[in-house]
Amino acid sequence: MKVFIIAEIGINHNGDLKLCKKLIQVAKDAGCDAVKFQKRTLDKVYSQEQLSSYRESPWGKTFYDQKKGLEFGIKEYKRINEFCKKLDISWFASAWDIESQKFLNKFKLKYNKIASAMIVDKDFLNFVAKQRKYTFISTGMSNMKIISEAVKIFKKKKCPFELMHCVSTYPLDDTTANLNVINSLSKKFKCKVGYSGHESGLAISIAATAFGISSLERHITIDRTMYGSDQAASIEPSGLSFLVGSVRKIEKALGNGKKVFLPKEKEMAKKLRAHL
Repeated sequence: MKVFIIAEIGINHNGDLKLCKKLIQVAKDAGCDAVKFQKRTLDKVYSQEQLSSYRESPWGKTFYDQKKGLEFGIKEYKRINEFCKKLDISWFASAWDIESQKFLNKFKLKYNKIASAMIVDKDFLNFVAKQRKYTFISTGMSNMKIISEAVKIFKKKKCPFELMHCVSTYPLDDTTANLNVINSLSKKFKCKVGYSGHESGLAISIAATAFGISSLERHITIDRTMYGSDQAASIEPSGLSFLVGSVRKIEKALGNGKKVFLPKEKEMAKKLRAHL
């Protein structure tokens, strides 16, 4: 099975459309299948107290200034949509509120995404599931009970989905990756399972491929030292190319599980078993 590789741009574009396009190009050049963003309606996701609190950033001195600076609107997403069509790469986004999901629906995207933060919001899950559009459901900050309730909603609405094993720490401590959960989710829910990684390296994501994941999502950046909360847990261009190449190689190496005596092995057997 071919792994669907998602380059999570998220908010690593830092509100700069030129940087955003550069990241989309990086994803395309590396061989990714899609790029993903995050969409928020600020006064729906954050309280007024949060928005007015102090936070120094390149856009000002309040939390609102920072979040507003990181948020793209209709003008920018139209440009993103056009650019992705030109490059022939899919794009979609994880909405953090119903209003943001309605905004994304204007673009008739092929996929939806449930961010780990949103898996507990049943109203939101029902709103997304009723669209019956293929949906990636991240399972960070969750247990089996929470995941079961989300799965029940998507099955009831007959909405196609897959789960994504995820641990929501940034960056992820390698010892808490718990990749065996991939098998646990697959066995319990009888569905495809992907992996959304937040580790600083590549080894765990590469290892996840050997668990038979259907999708792989990693945050990408031009430079991990750039401003932004997600940059440190993101992959730079050279690392992304290496990761995609490794995943594609592992896909081929996994094979079909049937043990056979290969023709080339038979040739070797004549030499190595000649003394027998």
